[in-house]
Amino acid sequence: MMLQSFTILLAALDGVYATCGIDRRQIVRSFNPHRNASSETTPLQVGNGNFAFGVDVTGLQTFSPFATMSTWGWHNFSLPTTSGQSSVDDFTGLDWWTHGRLVNYNQPNPAESQISNWLIQNPQRINLGTIGFSFNGADVTEETLENKSQTLDLWTGKISSSFTYNGAPVEVETWADSSSDTVGIAIESEVFNTESLGIFFDFPLPTTNKFDAPFVGVFNATDKHSTTLQNGKNEATIRHDIDATSYYVKIAWDSHAEISGPANGTHRYVLQPSRGAKKIELSVTFSPAQDTETLSLKEISTASTTWWESFWRSGAFIDLSRVKSPNAIELQRRTILSQYLTAVNSASSYPPQESGLVNNGWYGKFHLEMILWHLLHFARWNQFPLLWRSLPNAYSQYLDSSIGRAKLQGYDGARWGKMTDPTGRSAPGEINSLLIWQQPHPLYFAEIEYRSFPNETTLKSWDGILTLTADFMVSYAFFNESTKYYDLGPPMYPASENTNPNATVNPAFELAYWRFGLDVAIKWKQRQNLTVPGQWEEVQDNLAPLPVADDAFAVYEGIPNMWKNTTVQDHPAMSAIFGLLPPPSSGPTLNMTVVKNTADKIRDLWDLKDCWGWDFPMLAMNSLRLGDIDQAITYLLHPLFEFDDAGYLVGGSRVPTPYFPGSSSFLLAMAMMAGGWDGEPGAHFPEGWDVRVEGFVPGL
Repeated sequence: MMLQSFTILLAALDGVYATCGIDRRQIVRSFNPHRNASSETTPLQVGNGNFAFGVDVTGLQTFSPFATMSTWGWHNFSLPTTSGQSSVDDFTGLDWWTHGRLVNYNQPNPAESQISNWLIQNPQRINLGTIGFSFNGADVTEETLENKSQTLDLWTGKISSSFTYNGAPVEVETWADSSSDTVGIAIESEVFNTESLGIFFDFPLPTTNKFDAPFVGVFNATDKHSTTLQNGKNEATIRHDIDATSYYVKIAWDSHAEISGPANGTHRYVLQPSRGAKKIELSVTFSPAQDTETLSLKEISTASTTWWESFWRSGAFIDLSRVKSPNAIELQRRTILSQYLTAVNSASSYPPQESGLVNNGWYGKFHLEMILWHLLHFARWNQFPLLWRSLPNAYSQYLDSSIGRAKLQGYDGARWGKMTDPTGRSAPGEINSLLIWQQPHPLYFAEIEYRSFPNETTLKSWDGILTLTADFMVSYAFFNESTKYYDLGPPMYPASENTNPNATVNPAFELAYWRFGLDVAIKWKQRQNLTVPGQWEEVQDNLAPLPVADDAFAVYEGIPNMWKNTTVQDHPAMSAIFGLLPPPSSGPTLNMTVVKNTADKIRDLWDLKDCWGWDFPMLAMNSLRLGDIDQAITYLLHPLFEFDDAGYLVGGSRVPTPYFPGSSSFLLAMAMMAGGWDGEPGAHFPEGWDVRVEGFVPGL
């Protein structure tokens, strides 16, 4: 019934926010990225969410070894050999006093430094290999090439590159298959006639660098890994062995050519087309299994074209093309490019890492507090099949380890980790183990999905996850005998990660999010006519009030000198209380004077130079709910919230470039602007903007 009401409301909107007749293909293609030189930090990419291939201006990875990355490509270095630190089970963490008892936290132990560091650094995501042009010993740089030109066709997922070498044009097409880890390449040039141009395949060694950007792996440690070549007719397979990790690269080509290598002291192989060749088509498949299907370039290009056209024609859409404003043009550019890039880098079977499949941040691991920013926009843009690739399955996969984490600490339910990987382990770290705002995320995802699919399937698919999530939330809340309220913390870190964990109690955003989560958990049981656990309602009814200082929300209860000095840095999460989150459906009514004062103080006093990524869309969503559309756009176009020429969000000094939580949260804010929210459905653009939207359902 609720969904039907929203549909009726949207259908009733006409005029400036009409929902028909958008030429999606024309709008998408008008923002095709074009380059005449390689970027120093970001490639152009083809990919499918679980696999991506980043290229320099040659259409390959010739001069800039951008990464080839996948969901399955991970590696562990050997465990330490020191006695008592040679097994994952040897790690014991640290005990902290928590409300009168010792609780074990997954933190580096100085007495176990080697296994602690191993668990932080392993596994790491690997660059599967690079493919580029070989100039057969000639001293060639990117500057040597003339007439360089490159365009990514967003509508089909094809990169077209061209340049002149030795006086002859070289034309390159680069594609990725829509459902396998395969790149398709077509190269046409008279230069092949002279055998002065070939195609190389090279393999790096992974590193234990926390940030491996812009390139992943090193090529000068060839004795620490091995490759072997198996030749066939018009095909070859290269096996890459790194410690206990092995995978295969199958190369198939359509014209006469020979592959050889590796060159001395390298893991570089060269495919050399024969004299007389003018064009070669090849497919390269990366796989953990040896026997893989060989796809033709035609099959790859057809699959890519079909998938991308379906992607752009389905789901929601915003058309700002009729608005004569530079701000509208830039918002449209960022929207289109972010949609493409998040589909390539974030629509995977596991939660994405913060730099997607471009390079490695935090060893390539994913952060469960970021999963909401990474993935929620797929739901809000009605691209649920991309969301369902990883959710709720990822939570199901991590359920056992999360139950174990809670049990070890003396809590009920499942305590979700932070910095994790496919094993479900949470990497040791003080912040990693004391952060809590990732805990209600499953409840937000479930409620958004139920909004579009209010049926038994949705209820049952999430019920077990939500029950254990809420059980921990209730168990974690500590009853304060003095105040008669349930407190959150200490010890804990709020979203800003910059407070004293032993002093941090009742942070404003986390309290609001805890209440939201319990509200959803209780409704979930009621929808199924199931009994609501009494302790859920007890904590819901007696959760501590949101802390206030100077008539605005405080980072946490009792924080000294709020709104001065060191209290206005990092993530201004209090803005999410009325932005990302709707008004509470239980407990005290939200004080709108305090909400407005908080927004004003953040705008005027917060050190925005110390903010990045999702901070700006979060602030924009707060501004939208408060009715300040112009301020929302100011945040979304803030000079510190910068997108490069290909649409990647620039990370800055604190995080790697690109930083996809900012890209996806930008799309979340744009969905809010286009679809509205409960109580205010419909579009919220500046007065006079002639905007058309399609396919949005109001948010919470």
